[in-house]
Amino acid sequence: MAEPAAATTDEATRDATVVTSNPIVPPTLRDIELARERVSGVIEVTPIQVSRSISEFLGSEVLLKCENLQRTGAYKLRGAYNRLALLSDDEKARGVVAASAGNHAQGVALAARELGIPATIFMPLGVALPKLQATRGYGAAVELRGHIFDETLAAAIAFADETGAVFIHPFDHPDVIAGQGTLGLEILEQVPDVDTIVVPIGGGGLAAGIAIAVKQRAALDGRSVRVIGVQSANAAAFPVSLAAGAPTEIRISPTIADGIAVAKPGALTFDIVRDGLDDVVAVGDDDTARALVVLLERAKMVVEPAGAVGVAAIMTGQIVDTGRTVVILSGGNIDPMMMERVSHGLAASERYLKLRIPLPDRPGQLAQVSRTISDANANVLEVLHTRRNVGLQITQVELELHLETRGPEHTELVLDRLRDQGFEPRWDF
Repeated sequence: MAEPAAATTDEATRDATVVTSNPIVPPTLRDIELARERVSGVIEVTPIQVSRSISEFLGSEVLLKCENLQRTGAYKLRGAYNRLALLSDDEKARGVVAASAGNHAQGVALAARELGIPATIFMPLGVALPKLQATRGYGAAVELRGHIFDETLAAAIAFADETGAVFIHPFDHPDVIAGQGTLGLEILEQVPDVDTIVVPIGGGGLAAGIAIAVKQRAALDGRSVRVIGVQSANAAAFPVSLAAGAPTEIRISPTIADGIAVAKPGALTFDIVRDGLDDVVAVGDDDTARALVVLLERAKMVVEPAGAVGVAAIMTGQIVDTGRTVVILSGGNIDPMMMERVSHGLAASERYLKLRIPLPDRPGQLAQVSRTISDANANVLEVLHTRRNVGLQITQVELELHLETRGPEHTELVLDRLRDQGFEPRWDF
């Protein structure tokens, strides 16, 4: 049995922990087709591009669906707009409210602005400044409440109760799912012969919409398309829930893929994912970090960690070659501070090397180490020279070097060159 959920401030969990009446009827293909007409004037038809480097990992052609280039930087606008557009005139007049610290906030804010609906978004006091500014920039009134998201969520629900504003769930509503399903129809038009679609999963709204749209449309054409979901290993609620046969709450560990860190699937999304997806796999943060680096370097794509998990699943061999594959890059709203931490992806790829080298305390040693590293064509990023580390003899100093290399083979070359010069490097990644 899964452990109870721990308190967390991860983005998608913050968005998802909502107590609300849950409509039980899933959307149909026709609902998604109508949703596509509805959102067509607001969303961008995002491009698809072939990635030769990621195709090499899989063994067949991989195409990237660049929803990171969507308005607001993520797919969430599709579901939010469809949900708001279907509100009654009375509901629109009362306004909408959401609790979010990320993509859901921005999607609701922009959708509300486009439809002329008053929107109030509750965000935690510690929300990242770019997300706060973007949400306000789309015209929503922002209320900063609570140091943890449970407090923010409680404030948003109280606001809905007091004012009559409509609470907008981030994923577990048929109209939201139908809106997200428009992405599936778009993929089928751009890649009619697609064999597999890989989609990130948090609460399951996007995966559910994709499954309905793709499976039902492909069936009409007498063919089948695989749909594979990918979760963060530190927040993989769906595998546990699928094994239990019902939505099951898990304990979430910290993850860089906070956009899909949801402790419990939605009641509606669970049923659709259970019946519609071919598999759900999970990837670790190190694998996600590697994928971020590959996307940045090889595809020239800035993607948030939650949007990169599908690529990580291919790179780790969890998705096997069954033909032409589309991977959804679900969002690109990466915090600037996270960009600095992307260097962890270099470490995970054994391209970021931290060395500690004990040296005799005499002139010329640092210069000799520098020449050796330079001759090996490695790049020095940072240097620390100290006499105070534990374990050093009184006649020794320690040199700590942070290096950028070209990968495992180059790292071994650097270490061998240093050993050949009589040094004793100790290292980690």
